Amino acid sequence: MMRIGELDRPGGRAVRWYTDGPEDASLVLFWHHGTPNIGEPPGPLMGPATDRGIRWVSLDRPGYGGSTRREGRCVADVAEDVAAVADTLGIERFAVVGHSGGGPHALACAALQPQRVRACASIAGLAPMGAEGLDWYGGMAAGGRGELEAAASGPVALRAQLAREWDPEIFIPEDHATLAGEWSWFDQIVSAALEHGPDGMVDDDLAYVSPWGFDPADAARVPVLLAHGGRDRVVPCTHGEWLARAIPGAQWRLFPDDGHISVLLRAETVLDWLVETCVNGR
Repeated sequence: MMRIGELDRPGGRAVRWYTDGPEDASLVLFWHHGTPNIGEPPGPLMGPATDRGIRWVSLDRPGYGGSTRREGRCVADVAEDVAAVADTLGIERFAVVGHSGGGPHALACAALQPQRVRACASIAGLAPMGAEGLDWYGGMAAGGRGELEAAASGPVALRAQLAREWDPEIFIPEDHATLAGEWSWFDQIVSAALEHGPDGMVDDDLAYVSPWGFDPADAARVPVLLAHGGRDRVVPCTHGEWLARAIPGAQWRLFPDDGHISVLLRAETVLDWLVETCVNGR
């Protein structure tokens, strides 16, 4: 049964956390949600995770759900909140996994908390803006590209862009089918994330196009797996390919026919890698 709590943080902030799965799990897995989502553990993966002896822990990033906004936050800031939640729950070591915008946040934990992070997986995650040799916007659908270009221009332009009608063309047909089927769970998560306005989404987007506060190469301090759909129109697979080159020793898995959401149908293979790496191998 899922447990939900709140943690007081410096500056009067509150952070909402979640945990689900067996208390005596052989592996604790910290989930980093995408944009715009809340941190509730991913429902479609709870059964497969429990079967593998995995316990999920997660949090709402600042500005989402029950977590107080932290204006001007950078990607690296998440590592401190994750460590604080883990301390509260009495968890010393854990693996991290993130999807989409959660990918950079998972890498931040690997780079900045290597003494606690056992392994890191990023699924369909962004590379840092300004990454050398990467056409950062190349291959993005018009709607998603417009959002991130507006973020690069500042919060006023971004809020104006976010007020426009959502562009369904950012997803390929397989993504839409996945959202209508196994991952319809996203409907409630996105709705909850935007219930009190777009602040969390604004701060996420601004963080993605600003300095992250860490070098992705430092994530190599722990085992790293990068997985991506070859037809992703939200975060093109070139971002994952760049990260695979930038992070020494990172493993790379490309699913050529998948998009940004349908790649989550392969997430059980990521769980298998995490168990093999953390429980059986390290």
